[in-house]
Amino acid sequence: MSSGSALPDRVSAWLRAHPVARVAGPGLVLIGFGLAVFFGLLDAVRERDDLSAADLPVLEWLVERRGPVATRVLETITFISGPIVLPILVAVACGAWAIIRREWWRPLLLVGAMIGSTLISLAVKGLVNRPRPPEETMHIPGSESTASFPSGHTIGAATLLLVAAYLTTSRRHSKGRVVGWAVGTFVGVVLVALSRLYLGYHFLTDVLAAMALAVAILGAVTIVDRTHLWRHPESGAPPGQPATSERGVPGPG
Repeated sequence: MSSGSALPDRVSAWLRAHPVARVAGPGLVLIGFGLAVFFGLLDAVRERDDLSAADLPVLEWLVERRGPVATRVLETITFISGPIVLPILVAVACGAWAIIRREWWRPLLLVGAMIGSTLISLAVKGLVNRPRPPEETMHIPGSESTASFPSGHTIGAATLLLVAAYLTTSRRHSKGRVVGWAVGTFVGVVLVALSRLYLGYHFLTDVLAAMALAVAILGAVTIVDRTHLWRHPESGAPPGQPATSERGVPGPG
């Protein structure tokens, strides 16, 4: 056996012998990546260097290019992704999901992730206490008075789309489903982040930090969900099909 194939074989054997690592591994990678990016951005904001140097130029560039149509569209997006409308939409969607699909686990996970993202956002805002962009750059001056880092709209939208994508594609694998969710998630998160920048309510590092935290939250969700499936494999079986251990999570034992 060549040395090139020996290492993957050893890794596979080790994972089979340590199922907990296999269950938690993907989530730990996501958490590590998300937190590494977040703390890198936080350091840049505190030191006022690196990527934070682009905050004001990007903001001013977007403000100078505002137009009536784009402003109305992005106002609508920022309204829908805000702290009033988005929670209502999530509650209605998860309630419908639970009733129609007759399951509670995945809707509950999504609700928990959204609550967690809100609490994390508020806690970080309070600790960092970064001022908002200048009022003259805001579409409606003075309409945002809370701390700026990270963007609450962006972390909410990113958490919703990332976690929903994972929960809906992890049970039934198909290329079309995965690609569709990947594209939809990317477009949705970018539009919400752009709306916050374009309307002058956040800096670039604010929205990027929010995305990074959402990735870390996704990692935590995958650990909780994969642990649940490991202990209760029948909960991950599609309706009308017997439970198996072939959904990427090893059965107990």
